[in-house]
Amino acid sequence: MNITKLIHPEGWRFVAIFAAISILISLASQFGGWIGAILTVWCFYFFRNPKRTTPLRPGLVVSPADGKIVMIKEMVPPAEFELGTEMFTRISIFLNVFDVHINRIPMDGLVKKVIYHPGRFFNASLDKASEHNERNSIVMTTTFGDLAFVQIAGLIARRIRCDVNTGDDVIAGSQYGLIRFGSRMDVFIPKSINPLVCVGQRVIAGESILADFTSDEPARQGHIVEAI
Repeated sequence: MNITKLIHPEGWRFVAIFAAISILISLASQFGGWIGAILTVWCFYFFRNPKRTTPLRPGLVVSPADGKIVMIKEMVPPAEFELGTEMFTRISIFLNVFDVHINRIPMDGLVKKVIYHPGRFFNASLDKASEHNERNSIVMTTTFGDLAFVQIAGLIARRIRCDVNTGDDVIAGSQYGLIRFGSRMDVFIPKSINPLVCVGQRVIAGESILADFTSDEPARQGHIVEAI
């Protein structure tokens, strides 16, 4: 097993920093050293890089992030996307600090635009985070139409990493970026395409299906099933 692939490359320096601080603290306090060790293990866990199996049937939109669907809303996409004034459906995925934070491409296609905005750091589960928080948007064209997805920094997140550029050909399920320490991902699909997820559902990046351009299935409905 190649240990360097167990976590995202950006994570190693943070694990090293957490470990070094933990060692220094342990010299003064055994209890503090144990707390530092636990935080170091959590840091390693946060940057973990699990393998994913991506369904490849044409038309599928796979989730670009792990997390919980917190909102599904119809709206005109931001003007900077240059997607016109037609309504799109925005699917918002909230990532807590225990979710995998590596982001993946939702469909095969061509990157049309990459748009970065500095901003504030509201709680990423709030609707206003989409407009006011630091964010990085990707607009792409596919065989089936255009879509967009947005990395949004959260209350704790202070760093967005994006490894694709305008003009890149991308493949569904491939890794393209990372948001550090709690965040959100918004996915914009045409209104004519029904979401195949519902609010409250948890999704897995690169595996869970958010929508299908080739399906006429109605939008999903869901309810919470209480534990017995």
